[in-house]
Amino acid sequence: MSTTKERRPAIDGWFTVPDEPGRDGGVRLLGTRCASCGTPYFPRNELACRNPRCDGPHDGSELAEYAFSARGRIWSYADSRYRPPPPYVSPDPFRPYTVAAVELDVERMVVLGQVVPECTVDDLAVGMEVELTEGVLYEDDDAEYTVWMWRPVQ
Repeated sequence: MSTTKERRPAIDGWFTVPDEPGRDGGVRLLGTRCASCGTPYFPRNELACRNPRCDGPHDGSELAEYAFSARGRIWSYADSRYRPPPPYVSPDPFRPYTVAAVELDVERMVVLGQVVPECTVDDLAVGMEVELTEGVLYEDDDAEYTVWMWRPVQ
């Protein structure tokens, strides 16, 4: 008999999941964006726009939820061969993984994330187009805990 574990975001509110009601069906990073100057923030900023050239009110009212673009190009990448210290939770036994810093197509900002487990540093290149997907960070007896991951565009 096969049982399917519940999938839960490892961090609530940082990204959308494919079947989330009211979303477009894809994985997107969630942050905020200044309505006055357009500066995006990830993770979300709810205090005030930090752009010194912004002429908005700088009281937080200028910031609105924003779903980031789902594609970008690899800016840098590396493999991680050690278990990060808490509060990071990793699978047990630990498995090395690859991380990539990706410049988002629309926002032109760089976001770090894991690469899908099927890819190693030998499969990546600077400038390669990648897209967001959801992957399992770790699991326990009750659930699989997910995060955003980068995968090469097919």
